[in-house]
Amino acid sequence: MKYLEDYTIRKILELVNIPSPSGFTEKIIEFVANQLREMGFEPRKTRKGALVVELGGSGNPLVLAVHVDTLGAMVKSLKSNGRLEITNVGGFTMNSIENENCTIHTKSGKNYTGTIQSLAPSVHVFDNARTLERKMSNMEIRVDEEVSCRSDLEKLGIEAGDFISFDPRAVVTDSGFIKTRHLDDKASAAILMSLARKVSTGELECGRKVYLFFSNYEEVGHGASAAMPEDSEEIISVDMGAVGDTLNTDEYVVSICAKDSGGPYDGETVKKLIDAAKRAGADYRVDIYPFYGSDVEASLRAGYDVRFGLLGPGVEASHGYERTHYKAIDNTLKLLQEYIKK
Repeated sequence: MKYLEDYTIRKILELVNIPSPSGFTEKIIEFVANQLREMGFEPRKTRKGALVVELGGSGNPLVLAVHVDTLGAMVKSLKSNGRLEITNVGGFTMNSIENENCTIHTKSGKNYTGTIQSLAPSVHVFDNARTLERKMSNMEIRVDEEVSCRSDLEKLGIEAGDFISFDPRAVVTDSGFIKTRHLDDKASAAILMSLARKVSTGELECGRKVYLFFSNYEEVGHGASAAMPEDSEEIISVDMGAVGDTLNTDEYVVSICAKDSGGPYDGETVKKLIDAAKRAGADYRVDIYPFYGSDVEASLRAGYDVRFGLLGPGVEASHGYERTHYKAIDNTLKLLQEYIKK
C-alpha cells in the first residue's frame, strides 16, 4: 500500500500503538527521544517528563508544541464480582469506549487485557440493556483472566491507580484514510518528527530558531504550562482540527484555529499561518472551536508572554474512533515547512 511507504504515516501507526494515557507517558517520550537522537538532535526531558529539542536556526524563537498523552482510564476499585470500576483520564463520552478492548497496566509492570462494557451488556439478559445510561458508574472492565471476586484480582497484582489504555484499532485504507484512536495528537507528533527528519537531512532549513515541544499532560489541561524554552517568542500548538456541524474543516485540510474555548488566538499569528499556507499551496480552512482547548492555552495561563496560534490536520470524530486522511497530514506538513523558513 503506497501510503504505508510514507514516513509520517508509519510514525503515526507506531505512536498510536504505544500506550500513553496522561500520566503514563514515559515509554512514548523515550521512543520519540530515541528517534530524534538517531537524527542527530539532542532532546532533553523536563522534570515533568515532557520532551524539548532544538532543531536549529537563529532569531525569533518559535516553539511547535504537540502532545503525546492520550485519553485513557485508571482502575478506581476492585469489585466483588471480579470486575473493575474505572475513572476517566481526559474527556470522552462513555458510549465512545463501550465494548472497547483495553489493557490494564499494573504497577509491577505486568499487563492484562480486558473489555470495557456497561453493567447491562446483553439484550438477552438485561431488560435495560438499551436504556441504561452510559455513565462512568454504569461501566466496568471484564478482565481476560479467570477471576470472580476481588481477591482473584488482588492475586494478579491489579489495584487502584493502575492505568488503562484503549485499543487504538489502527487502520490505513487504500484510499488514504487513517482510522485509529489517538490521532489527537499523535498525528501531529508524527508530523513534527517528519519535520525534524527533513531538517536533519538538509532537505529543510530553519529560517528562525525552532524548538519542538512534546508535552505529556495536555488531555488533563496542564501539558505545556511549564518548561517552555526561556527565549520563546511564539508558541504554535500543533494539534488537530475538529470536523462536523457548521465547521469548515474536513479530513483533507490543515485547520487554522481563530478562536476556541479560551478565546481568540493572536490575530497576527493567524494571518501569518494563513499566508504560509497560501505560499506553500496547502489546502487550509479557518475555524472556531467553542469546546476545544490546547497546550498553548496552558502556556498562556502559566504566564508566558508569547504570540500564539493553533493548527492541525482535520480529524473527524475527535475523542472517539478518529479518522483523518493523508491529504490533511500532507497539508499540515507543507504549512509548517513554510512557516519555519521565515
